[in-house]
Amino acid sequence: MPSMDNESSNVSQAEEIKVQANEAFKAHKYGQAIDLYTQAIELNSQNAVYWANRAFAHTKLEEYGSAMQDATKAIEVDPKYSKGYYRRGAAYLAMGKFKEALKDFQQVKKICPNDPDATKKLKECEKAVMKLKFEEAISVPESERRFVADSIDYHSIEVEPQYSGAKIEGDVVTLDFVKKMMDDFKNQKCLHKRYAFQTVLQMRKMLRSQPSLVDINVPDGSHFTVCGDVHGQFYDLINIFELNGLPSEENPYLFNGDFVDRGSFSVEVILTLFALKCMCPSAIYLARGNHESRSMNKIYGFEGEVRSKLSEKFVELFAEVFCCLPLAHVINQKVFVVHGGLFSVDGVKLSDIKAIDRFCEPPEEGLMCELLWSDPQPFPGRGPSKRGVGLSFGADVTRKFLQDNNLDLIVRSHEVKDEGYEIEHDGKLITIFSAPNYCDQMGNKGAYIRFEAPDLKPNIVTFSAVPHPDVKPMAYANNFLRMFQ
Repeated sequence: MPSMDNESSNVSQAEEIKVQANEAFKAHKYGQAIDLYTQAIELNSQNAVYWANRAFAHTKLEEYGSAMQDATKAIEVDPKYSKGYYRRGAAYLAMGKFKEALKDFQQVKKICPNDPDATKKLKECEKAVMKLKFEEAISVPESERRFVADSIDYHSIEVEPQYSGAKIEGDVVTLDFVKKMMDDFKNQKCLHKRYAFQTVLQMRKMLRSQPSLVDINVPDGSHFTVCGDVHGQFYDLINIFELNGLPSEENPYLFNGDFVDRGSFSVEVILTLFALKCMCPSAIYLARGNHESRSMNKIYGFEGEVRSKLSEKFVELFAEVFCCLPLAHVINQKVFVVHGGLFSVDGVKLSDIKAIDRFCEPPEEGLMCELLWSDPQPFPGRGPSKRGVGLSFGADVTRKFLQDNNLDLIVRSHEVKDEGYEIEHDGKLITIFSAPNYCDQMGNKGAYIRFEAPDLKPNIVTFSAVPHPDVKPMAYANNFLRMFQ
């Protein structure tokens, strides 16, 4: 048995490490904070504070599955520790599990009946659950649902004579229109609803005819650029185009999902990307990310932003168009590009991905869910997802998928990386993330990959964040959800 001296030394050492972890957390170094809290837990696993603090750090890295596990452990260690329930409730909330969150906030209120903050959050959570129940009660079955896109006639929308912004003459989206629109956006001006409807409807028509897995051909001597998450950071998107040129047939791009949410210029980002695609379909390819979904947009700001800058009808329209986005791309039959990652089973072929019926909200399991949500892990095999959705997969899983499909490389996005990218799995998997200083606080670089045909050797370019107007991330998110950020 360990001596009392030993135990007491471990306890005091753990406290010292916790102080260092708290400092790392304050400096937004969440990965470092997690490592330090882990060391403290190894020295003294019976301190609920360490588990709850590590849960909070996981939340900051959007690792909500891990946050829930740690918060549950904090509750097991000390069932009267209100922060344990609070942290778990916040993690449930971030995943859109409002009913589970409500139970935890009720528990916080029971433990701290006189805490005004706990009372306020519980009331807000009750409101969110009531709203959810109401939406469920009035929802129409899929088979009876009418598309809002079919009810819009943009020709009938009048453009006021005093409107001086970008205009589409006739039916064709031109480069001049796109440039003028981007300039207007830079100056925080809105696009007229008529032209916004025209762009989004044209985009929907184009996407509906595409397969779930799109083959891209890059001729010898040509190049192709892949970008990761942009997350509503419009001014950083413009910076990518300044560094690497506007999309065109000679300078094509693939944006690999998560165009919206978190950043508060998501409307500007999505309209710019859609307009570029309408202008020249082969200049830009767009893949679905896990944030191109109704449930995420409700939580992380896009829905509120669309309502504020456009209208309620656009909320529905974007939800419909996001269901038309392809799920993955293959460049020259060599490079597989997907937002999240690989699968819970071996033997998935490209033909299986092509056969996915993607015209729906992402399900909570299965191939489509895993494409959008999974992450690589540093050890072999498969493990549970730190996000609570999808799974983690090792280098052996990557290698087998590449062999089975005669591919050379996987490019995926979905995770913030300090340098804007990370190369893993024996060089066979690259994560690319294009939102520098994510959420105005992570301090990370952004990156994109430029491939040259025929060898398609990845050339990674990193860049730093540029200034933007003083609008905070998540500015349009539900107030209640912002309380927990």
